[in-house]
Amino acid sequence: MNECDRKTKVILIGVGGATCSGKTTLAKHLKSILPDSVIIHQDDFAPVCHYTPLMPQELVPIHPIHNVQDWDAPAGAITWPRLVKFLQTVKETGQIPPDHRSHDHLNEQKDIKIDPDVRDRWIEEFRSIKTEKEAALDQRIVWGLVDGFLLYWNQACDVIDQLDVRIMLRVPYDVLKKRRHERHGYHTAVQSDPEGSLWRDPPGYWDDVVYPAYVEAHKDLFEGGDVEHGKPTNKIKDLTLLESLDISMTEAVDRCCRVIKDACQRL
Repeated sequence: MNECDRKTKVILIGVGGATCSGKTTLAKHLKSILPDSVIIHQDDFAPVCHYTPLMPQELVPIHPIHNVQDWDAPAGAITWPRLVKFLQTVKETGQIPPDHRSHDHLNEQKDIKIDPDVRDRWIEEFRSIKTEKEAALDQRIVWGLVDGFLLYWNQACDVIDQLDVRIMLRVPYDVLKKRRHERHGYHTAVQSDPEGSLWRDPPGYWDDVVYPAYVEAHKDLFEGGDVEHGKPTNKIKDLTLLESLDISMTEAVDRCCRVIKDACQRL
C-alpha cells in the first residue's frame, strides 16, 4: 500500500486564548516541531459571503450599545457551521479542503525564539512517535493545530468535540490591552481576495467590545467567572491552561509537547 492509499489519523490540537495572548506564536512553534502538521486559523472563518460581493465588514453585526461593528461577540464573530464542517472534513479526509485560503500571513508576526535544544529534542521525539504509531496502526499520522480566540466558547461544543488536545493561554487584562494597542491591525478573511481586508480598532474598542466579549465567552471556564485569576472549572475536559506570563515560550512549547505526546500514546 502506498502513502496515498493509506488511511489517515488526524490529531487536532486546540490552541486558544484571548487576542494577543501568544496563541498563534505558540501554534507556529508547535508546527515547526510536529512532522506532517498544519495550522488552521479560526480567524479565517469570520463572516464571509461566497455568493455576493459583500465584504466581511458588511456582514458583521453592529454592537447594540456602542454602535460599532462587533468582530468579537462569539455568536457573530465566527461562522460556526462552516468551521465545524471544515474540521470534520479534515478529520475524515486527512486533508485541508483545496478551496481554503488563509490570510494569517498578512498579519504582524513577532519572532519569539525558543531554546533550539528543546525544539530539536522534540522534533526527534515526534519523528519517532510518528514512525511507531504509523507502523502499529497502519495509518498515516498528521497533526492539525487549531488556533483561535473563541475555541472554548461555552456554546461552541461542536468545535470543542473535534479537538483531541485542548490548550489555552491566559494573560492578564493590562498586558493584553497593551499588546492589542501596539498592533497595526488585523487582516480579515475574504475568501475571494488573498489580500484580505485590514481592520483597525476604533477608539475605545478594546474596553467596550473586545475584552467584555472575551469575558462573556469564557466566564464559565473559570470559578466565579474570574477569567484572569479563577481556577478552571470542569467545563472543558482535559484543558491544559498555560499562565503565559509565568513561563517562557520555551517552557510553554515543552509543556504542550508533553501533553501532545501523551495524547499520541493513547492512540
